Amino acid sequence: MLLPVVGLGVVETTEPLTDLENIAGKLVFYQMEGNATCVRDKGELASDVPTETMFELFDPPKNFSAAKFSYTWDLGNGEVIQGTEPVVRYHYTQSGNYTLRLKVVNVTKHSPAITDVYSTDVQVLDAIKNIELKGPTDYQMSQNTSLAFYVDGSPPMWVCWRFLANCVPDMTASCTLTMLYENTLRLNHTFTSAGVHCLDISIRNDVSKMQTSFSLYVRRNNNTHFIFILSCAAILVATFSFITVIACRPRHHNRSQIGTSSNAIFLKNQDAEGQSPIIWNVSPLERGEKEPLLLQYGTQHCS
Repeated sequence: MLLPVVGLGVVETTEPLTDLENIAGKLVFYQMEGNATCVRDKGELASDVPTETMFELFDPPKNFSAAKFSYTWDLGNGEVIQGTEPVVRYHYTQSGNYTLRLKVVNVTKHSPAITDVYSTDVQVLDAIKNIELKGPTDYQMSQNTSLAFYVDGSPPMWVCWRFLANCVPDMTASCTLTMLYENTLRLNHTFTSAGVHCLDISIRNDVSKMQTSFSLYVRRNNNTHFIFILSCAAILVATFSFITVIACRPRHHNRSQIGTSSNAIFLKNQDAEGQSPIIWNVSPLERGEKEPLLLQYGTQHCS
């Protein structure tokens, strides 16, 4: 896209042209693309764009109002065009530096022969025609991402770019301006959120301008999910291990706390003298038995 022009005017070339004897003039460059007409007042032209160069005679006194001239245009690329009109139409197919020469000859009958040459340097630049993303369109979050773009146009170029989260327009956000001296643009950026992001890029050189937008998909970092899963698994394993140890712990009983029951039997035998000695017979009794503790055999006397 060619740079727009607010008003169409005639501007002299930057270098002064040699005046013909008694004749002054200037060269004016125009370039057309579609309905747009651009005046190239700095001697910079876009390649592969229809170009028109006009020689404008400066003759306020109208001394040459009836004069006739022949024009020989040497475009500097090996092409030479001759004619009787003070305008030539052509285009440069390749970028580069050229010297345009115009030879003007007064061919009016019964007038002195006047011949002179105008010359000016012309720089032909490639208009910016395409901006191409070299690489994938999906990236990971929280990683330093490098993006490379190929710009089809002649440097130097001015680049203005900005990232829009979720592709939401932000009229208050400014762009980052940088100068590009080659055809490859490299940007480093770290995405802080997942989703679809937009990258707006505006690039211009001295003869053209282009603006475009790229949609970039940003996904979450898989390593982050993996570490989170491992952490959760470690916590679960530790919890189940603790529960298993507690549940399977053996229980030890203190046998000293369990008493042993016994039966005490008092026996009273009466001897010949009428004495009744008491015999204490202790026999073990298993726990749970209900045998009375005091058993007497024979006649019991109480005194």
